Amino acid sequence: MTAVLLLALFLASGLAAQSGVHLQDGLYAAATDDPDIAAVLAHDPLFTVHLVDSATLSQDLAGYDLVVSGGQAYATETDRGQAALSAFATAWRHYRNTVYTAEDDLFAAYPLWIDTVELTSELDFTATESGQTVSLHPQGEDVPSPSGPVEAVPTPAPVQSMPTGDMREKLASDGDDQVSRYVDMVSSGPDLGEFKTPSQLAPPLPFDSLIYVFVFIFPLYFTSQFYMMSIANERVDRRGEALLSTPAGPLAIILGKAVPYFFLMLAVSAAIILLTGGSFLVLLPLIPVIVFFLAAALLIGMTARSFRELSFLSIFFSTVITSYLFFPSIFANVHAISRISPLTLVVLQFEGTGFAAADYLYATALFWLSSLAVLWLCVRNFNEERLFSQESLTSRIISFVRGAMARGHPIASLVALNACIIPLVFMVQLMYLVLLFNIPMPFSLILLILLAAATEEVAKSIGIIAVLRGRPGTFTWKNLVLAAVATGAGFLIGEKLLLFVMVAQVTGSVFGTILFSGVGLLWMPFLLHAGGAFIVGAAVKAGGRRMYLPGLVIAAGVHALYNLILIGGAL
Repeated sequence: MTAVLLLALFLASGLAAQSGVHLQDGLYAAATDDPDIAAVLAHDPLFTVHLVDSATLSQDLAGYDLVVSGGQAYATETDRGQAALSAFATAWRHYRNTVYTAEDDLFAAYPLWIDTVELTSELDFTATESGQTVSLHPQGEDVPSPSGPVEAVPTPAPVQSMPTGDMREKLASDGDDQVSRYVDMVSSGPDLGEFKTPSQLAPPLPFDSLIYVFVFIFPLYFTSQFYMMSIANERVDRRGEALLSTPAGPLAIILGKAVPYFFLMLAVSAAIILLTGGSFLVLLPLIPVIVFFLAAALLIGMTARSFRELSFLSIFFSTVITSYLFFPSIFANVHAISRISPLTLVVLQFEGTGFAAADYLYATALFWLSSLAVLWLCVRNFNEERLFSQESLTSRIISFVRGAMARGHPIASLVALNACIIPLVFMVQLMYLVLLFNIPMPFSLILLILLAAATEEVAKSIGIIAVLRGRPGTFTWKNLVLAAVATGAGFLIGEKLLLFVMVAQVTGSVFGTILFSGVGLLWMPFLLHAGGAFIVGAAVKAGGRRMYLPGLVIAAGVHALYNLILIGGAL
């Protein structure tokens, strides 16, 4: 079957190469009473053209998506009609360029040629990042006027760097294929040397660099899938028992299986860099991404009970982490939030801007720390009891957390657990920040407060629930208070340590103020974290498992209210 499918794919590719892509042929119905307009539309395969007389056309306007008559274009008041009008504008522009290019005097057809010079933006985003309102009009009644000498700029000579014939050929080929209609928004047109026509100017979007981002990330993700499948196969087929019976420890087994995939992913990235002519400095921000992919693949392979569950978890993970990596890189050189993604450093390196050591630490610290936390969790649970159990996904996660804690020191284990879980919590919260910072205020702030509070309360409750399930007989009210205090202390320690490492740039914005508010006052966030953990633990102890969600909602509400009051006073 695979051979048959490959043969069919080969034949279909050859047919498409010979005949072109015709998925959208005849998509819009267009009518006109002008033969010249009909000839223009007939060259665009998107249109099915009807040449009718004016009287017939006036009686059946609603029967067509687009009508051109008397020098005017009319479209139906539907999305389809507006799309047909946009396609007609593209076809008309291509026809106009063809007419202009055929003129004997090319510079008479294109009288204006523009030379662009890139300058570093002097805009200061500090005010808007801090949530301040910036007026578009100058303050005061005096109208500012220019002052100082005016320097004369000499008119450049009308000389291009290529022969007129080559220039004419490049102008004529601009936008003639079907693919061009989808890239007109980001394409800068053909390479005409130093100067361009006005229609070929485009916003300076890092389109090519973003293509490199996809080229790097998808091979890394698919390679990590093989590692995930190898872990899952040994669990499902119970072939991992032989490995567990060897003298090698869990860490040696995990690293022995992961190292080949790590070097394979590194080799794939290096090969892409060689093919694209980039700098090998691009590997520096990619290495923590590779390590994080492998750590996540290990955890998913150890927790999924079946290949169906494995597929669901891997797709969910790929969607979330790709969004985290990709979306900030779109705003490279625009907003400080873009620097939370290592791929922003890849974009900057390909653009020639480069990045500093502080940028690297800021973008990759969470990936390194989260990878270590996940690896530690997996090493502690790489045993027969955890690998071959058939618990549900949530119960399995709780068992993993309980297995990573020291049985004789539950309070100390809660402190360490909550300190180690901070990088993962920050990654989730920064993901919220990436998705929400473009939403108009105050909605983005409110959503960020609610989601950040809910995420922290869920993370803090995991350790307490794990202790409650592991040792239900010893979970008294006194021990619950001690567990809540340990949870608050661990969370506070983890926040303080991580804040010194990588969140200095984010905390300068109003979003960072929301996520990391009050960290300068030790006792206030400590009481908040300990109180939230106690509320969830008390709800579960008093009402059982069914009271976990109500307790979580109450704790998140208290946390969000605290942030609202604190942020309201700060702003």
